[in-house]
Amino acid sequence: MELHDNTKKIQRALLVGIDTGDYDAEGSMAELYELVTSAGAEPAASMMQKRDKPDGATAIGSGRLEEIREFCPENDIDFIVFDMELTPTQIRNIEDATDVRTIDRTMLILDIFAIRAKTNEGKLQVELAQLKYLLPRLSGKGKEMSRLGGGVGTRGPGETKLETDKRHIRRRIEALKDDLEHMKDRRERLRSRRKKDGVITAAIVGYTNAGKSTLMNTLTQAGVLSENKLFATLDPTSRALTLPNGISVMMIDTVGLVRRLPHHLVEAFKSTLEEAAVADIILNVCDASSEEYKLHLDVTNELLRELGCEGKPVITVYNKCDLVPNPYDLPAGKDSVRICAKSGIGIDELLRAVEENLPVKLRSYKLMLPFDKAPLIAVLRGAGALRTEEYTADGILVTAIVEEPLWHLIDEYSV
Repeated sequence: MELHDNTKKIQRALLVGIDTGDYDAEGSMAELYELVTSAGAEPAASMMQKRDKPDGATAIGSGRLEEIREFCPENDIDFIVFDMELTPTQIRNIEDATDVRTIDRTMLILDIFAIRAKTNEGKLQVELAQLKYLLPRLSGKGKEMSRLGGGVGTRGPGETKLETDKRHIRRRIEALKDDLEHMKDRRERLRSRRKKDGVITAAIVGYTNAGKSTLMNTLTQAGVLSENKLFATLDPTSRALTLPNGISVMMIDTVGLVRRLPHHLVEAFKSTLEEAAVADIILNVCDASSEEYKLHLDVTNELLRELGCEGKPVITVYNKCDLVPNPYDLPAGKDSVRICAKSGIGIDELLRAVEENLPVKLRSYKLMLPFDKAPLIAVLRGAGALRTEEYTADGILVTAIVEEPLWHLIDEYSV
């Protein structure tokens, strides 16, 4: 159900965080603010409580819970969102005490995923993640179930599926897994075909809202949705890019990341993130204007390690440098570039960096071969380098993309 139309007001949220000292609670709350906005709601207010650990029954202390109970009706709060993962018992107790619908960080992210998923695979991944999350939370949810479809944190599988018994939910989960496995097989066949055809792939990864889709559009005119919202892109998009040296690279845009992304959400979208694991080159894009850009890079690099990407060329792309007071303080070179994807600043340097990080040294050639050098065509064809050949009155006109060991054979015939 959409959160704003001609008849319904935008829902107002109260954000609640618990600072246990285990992570940057303020930074995480700032991100939660952006997540709520991306879900189409209004972050009306926030509360933070310092505790050694969350309370087992209500996550927060009784005094703060009473404060929330009084605050919500006075400030027209439609729902409460906690910056942590809540247990079913905690959600039930908080709702009983406040009489306000309560969701947690994971439910909010799943809700945004449900909005953003456009492809069939993306929708199946979202539904699978939601059902896995909701399955242990189905028992005793009379009041909560009646609210399904009523706003943030309730989109996705819907009332009819969730009101059925757990056995049916489990059957649906297994069916979704089978469907996604078939899609994975098709995707792996496509990757094998790319590899066989010598297609070089470059995956654009990074923190959500870093400008990955804007960069994709600038490089390839892909028409990818590009918004100032978290998770604006959920489904991977692939487009061909021809580098200045004539080499074609398949650019792949991937889902953005956030800190403390629950492990089962990473698992649900592993197939999307696998595009980075199998890519030849990785572009790790960050919003250089963010005070936390170093943390964002660390989050992405850690996930790349989990996916087994060690040893692959990674180019750090410092985006939005037009908003950085001293952009020249940022590194630049073969493995890092400074750009503004929106305006195109630094794109030439980025393309050069991609060329320098290609897995093989390639050159694009246009050749005019004398007829007595026709056997070279067989050499090029055998190496998978030949693209076109045309017999003319002056000789054989050939285009090819050639690896370094063969350059010395054909350099003199380049036109």
